[in-house]
Amino acid sequence: MTAQGWLQLAVFLGLIVAVTPLLGGYMARVFTGERVLLARVLGPVERGFYRLLRVDPAHEHDWKAYARAVLAFSLVSWLGLYAILQLQGHLPFNPAGFGPAPWDVTFNTTSSYVTNTNWQYYGGETTLSNFSQMAGLAVQNFASAAVGIAVVVAVIRGFAARSVATLGNFWVDLTRTLLYVLLPIAFVAALVLVSQGVVQSLAAAHHGIVVGPVASQEAIKLLGTNGGGFYNVNSAMPFENPTAFSNLVEMLLIVCIPAALTATFGRMVGSRRQGWAVFAGMLALFAVAVAIVFVAEGHGSPAQHLAGVAGGNMEGKEVRFGIADSSLFAAITTVTSCGAVNAAMQSLTGFGGALPMASMMTGEVVFGGVGSGLASMLLFVLLAVFLAGLMVGRTPEYLGKKIGVREVKLTMAGTLAVPLLVLATTAVAIATRAGKASLSVHGPQGFSETLYAYTSQANNNGSAFAGYSGFVQPHPPGNAGASGIAFADLLGSGAMLAGRFLPLLAVLAVAGALAGRRVAPAGPGTMRTDTPTFVVLLVGTILLVALLTFVPALLLGPVVQGLAGRTF
Repeated sequence: MTAQGWLQLAVFLGLIVAVTPLLGGYMARVFTGERVLLARVLGPVERGFYRLLRVDPAHEHDWKAYARAVLAFSLVSWLGLYAILQLQGHLPFNPAGFGPAPWDVTFNTTSSYVTNTNWQYYGGETTLSNFSQMAGLAVQNFASAAVGIAVVVAVIRGFAARSVATLGNFWVDLTRTLLYVLLPIAFVAALVLVSQGVVQSLAAAHHGIVVGPVASQEAIKLLGTNGGGFYNVNSAMPFENPTAFSNLVEMLLIVCIPAALTATFGRMVGSRRQGWAVFAGMLALFAVAVAIVFVAEGHGSPAQHLAGVAGGNMEGKEVRFGIADSSLFAAITTVTSCGAVNAAMQSLTGFGGALPMASMMTGEVVFGGVGSGLASMLLFVLLAVFLAGLMVGRTPEYLGKKIGVREVKLTMAGTLAVPLLVLATTAVAIATRAGKASLSVHGPQGFSETLYAYTSQANNNGSAFAGYSGFVQPHPPGNAGASGIAFADLLGSGAMLAGRFLPLLAVLAVAGALAGRRVAPAGPGTMRTDTPTFVVLLVGTILLVALLTFVPALLLGPVVQGLAGRTF
């Protein structure tokens, strides 16, 4: 822990605050149909998409039609990606001649990328062809991120609507997200990363090291909070993240859209203060998470103390990044649903590993995934409003709209579904013989690996404590003789699919119920939701409802490791 490290953290927080209103304002203009500079070039392309899809951009969906379009697009995406991965041995750009991975591993990988999770039981450079990486995974990085952003834009319309019961057109939102937000930023980011030394090639190998179209995939992997790396060691690999500047760019790419969407929300509902209130709650929880991880890693691990080694915990970290940037990256990737890493998560200290896990356990509402994070946070906003209404004996309302029984039930379903899913899948995995087949160690570390695996998958994060396996690859590189651990692959797939779509459907239903509802004028008893008092209430609600659910589980794993004076 040094003054320079704390300064690095402070500068990054300042960059987030600076970028949020700029990018958020731009996205608000995109999704409200205002003309932006890129429309001159991309307008004809956008209209061509609508003709190709036979979409009338003026036709709007209610929440049920919007949800059906989301599910239909996701199903087609799933089938297309599964086909590409299973047929990669017959497709081009396969210089190493890789055949397909086992069907259950492919099932897990397909579910992972379509749900914006990017959980990886495999090493990309030893398992997948360049075609699978480009046409399969990178395309889904764009598509799954665009779905998340489109959904939250529809949800915002539901909160902001005054006289209509529709939420917009999914196909229009999807197209505009891809053309005006994700593609331009990812293109520029890829060029910046190439300038820093990130690889972009279709060659078979470079001095015996696998190379490929890394920079183009790296940009959207981070910008879309996807996280799946071209290489097994992800952003700790110099070919993915070679310099301190590329590391800064990559961290900023992860958090810029989730943070900026709070400003988009404020502009679209007609009150920027509402957006800043949500942002403040997110930023406060994020700052605390970063500080605790940094302090824990700076203190060192029990293994170091037993060996008499002074200083911070550098186990599993890149020397070129150090403790500060590694701690910051670990916190960023788990408060969002990114999952990319520049250090080994399993090498964190007990408390250093507990905070990233706890950040995911909030439902990843502290910025969260692109779109999904703000959507889930708005459920917690409604829950905080409901709890405040109970305390003062008033009917809860938000943005002038009364929150009824149906909205409260849907809110509770959306906020509790994923925590229950995490605990159930972890219990099944740790208590059954089929589940234990994925463990490499037992005791607190084995429990932590299992808990982390299903917390990460159900919350669509994708980062992992190494050691929990679903893929046996005896002769890498290549998939000859490889087999999957079907229990872990299929249970994880179910967790990812349910964790993605259950909250998504719940929040769309809430937005549909609120869309078109009459706005009540503010009175002397109306609770303001754009004040520091409400921000404190919101943070307290997140800690109470989300984190307390997991306290017993955390005590059995990472907290035991952090308090014990010995290694496990």
